[in-house]
Amino acid sequence: MSTSFSVIIVTWNGLHHLKEYLPSVVKSIRSQDEILIADNASSDGTKQWIKENAPICKHLLFDQNYGYSGGNNRGASEAKKDVLIFLNNDVRVSQEWLDELDNAFSNLDISSAQPAIYSDKYPDEFEYAGASGGFLDRNAYPFCRGRIFDFTEVDHGQYADQIPIMWASGAAIAVRKEVFFARKGFDEDFMFHMEEIDLCWRIWNHGGRIIVVPESKVYHLGGGSLHREDPRKTYFNFRNNLFMIVKNSPRGSLWIRILSRLILDGISSFHYLAKGNWKSIESILKAHRDFYRSLPLMVKKRNQELASRIIQEDPPVFWNGNILYHYYIAGRLRYSDLPK
Repeated sequence: MSTSFSVIIVTWNGLHHLKEYLPSVVKSIRSQDEILIADNASSDGTKQWIKENAPICKHLLFDQNYGYSGGNNRGASEAKKDVLIFLNNDVRVSQEWLDELDNAFSNLDISSAQPAIYSDKYPDEFEYAGASGGFLDRNAYPFCRGRIFDFTEVDHGQYADQIPIMWASGAAIAVRKEVFFARKGFDEDFMFHMEEIDLCWRIWNHGGRIIVVPESKVYHLGGGSLHREDPRKTYFNFRNNLFMIVKNSPRGSLWIRILSRLILDGISSFHYLAKGNWKSIESILKAHRDFYRSLPLMVKKRNQELASRIIQEDPPVFWNGNILYHYYIAGRLRYSDLPK
């Protein structure tokens, strides 16, 4: 039986992106699917443009900007189809992307999936935010099959197989609707960044399975909300990484993981100091300050997660290496170079 999809696109004053990228999504949509525009109170004419140019889309106008997590959660509550696809508003899709995801979700063991994500500017290269599937190292540093830190690979067919992955990119993540709501959706305390990794970690903890579907291809502009060098992105990345470690790490690895990250975050501060990047240092300090302030709330969420999770250890797709060592010291820039 064919899978139906609800494609949910969050936007906030992003009409310029919708004009450029939404037509490819509309063109690809099938009769059993739907598109929902989760509009975080845009004031740039988004509502009128969609009415005139993309009437197939259901426009959901919210009363304020709820960010990525809040906008997607509210959009999901209006979705009618089997699988939710959370798609950034700066993503161009291939014509057959849904058919390939449909094939993958015919396997009922699959809880979530990600298409291969390429750069819209350089279509032969994997894109920073997701590439061909995401992983975490033993210290919970995220990296991708096709992108480690700032190095993105050209696609030569080296990652064309469907494999289990630790996390699917929030730029284009598909999740069964019942799984999404069972896991209570995206954590809105994250606001921006890593909320999809947190969700995927929770899916694995509860016995789910996540894969990458390279036959499904999309093209992401990237940097539409926050550029990767933006101090606010640095802040959210450091703070939210600690959030998800507290929420999701098993008992046996929590404190060593937290201690390791605090040390490594300190080293990162010295790295920025050597470059004279004071704004990033300030962002890291604020991230740690707000992490400690939010720690009681995260511990409460952790206890709730521990009480119900099925898998009491790290998911089997966790990579037990140190990505910092292999990238910066051993010079292994490609996923295929990493020891398995």
